[in-house]
Amino acid sequence: MITRHQLRAEDCERLNRLGSIKMTLLLTYSGIEDRRIEPYPSEVAAASLRLATAVRPRRYRTIFYWRPLVPGLNDTDEHLSRAAELSRHADATVFTGLFYRDEIAAYYQAAGLPEPYAGTARRKVVPETLERRVLEALADRAQLFRKTSCAVSYVHGLPDYNGHYGVRELCDICPVGQIRRCSEAHQVPTAEQLTALASSVPDGDGLEVLDITDRAAVVAGLPHEQPRYFLQHALAFQIHDVRHPHLSRRHGRADIGWTERAAS
Repeated sequence: MITRHQLRAEDCERLNRLGSIKMTLLLTYSGIEDRRIEPYPSEVAAASLRLATAVRPRRYRTIFYWRPLVPGLNDTDEHLSRAAELSRHADATVFTGLFYRDEIAAYYQAAGLPEPYAGTARRKVVPETLERRVLEALADRAQLFRKTSCAVSYVHGLPDYNGHYGVRELCDICPVGQIRRCSEAHQVPTAEQLTALASSVPDGDGLEVLDITDRAAVVAGLPHEQPRYFLQHALAFQIHDVRHPHLSRRHGRADIGWTERAAS
């Protein structure tokens, strides 16, 4: 459950009675103070995070969902320090950037807001220097993750259902025990397995397997993202569309804000 809304004690009690699902509360917090961009105050999500995590004992898990990080809006030392403190009130923390797409850029321009980037991108934008500052600010303070599925899996004691272990540079901030858990679950599928599984879902018949490594399978022929998502979740292994290559150290993010273009 992803929310930034106000939680009450009775809400937490009700969630804590759910026994047939693994409930995860992802409390979305940006710390952006400009109400033209973030009209709902982040203080509400911060209070909900503290309340939800303080419940003992509890079945559900909490994640400090720190997003979107945007240069010039919420990346001062004070913002990072405040987030580091809030991260103490969660079972895990995920940080990520902004989907700066054409629609958002148009809104910024129409509202007369300073644009954070010179261009738009298909993927989330987290500049290299900003990531480095985040890692320094939260060093030794939280179980910190770059990917949502990694954090959700961790708080429930499970290996990552998206198979990010293949992309090993993602794991350099993960707890040692979680790395071991993901390593033990990591299995490289065969092209035959991928093809058979793809044929069982709508729009998957056109799948072409171009390459399979310990890191990921590179595929073509899928008209949209949904079959790829299904394959990735079903196999707990990274499936990359050849049209949108994942570059080393980019962590599936846009190139904006990186000094060098890394190899795929």
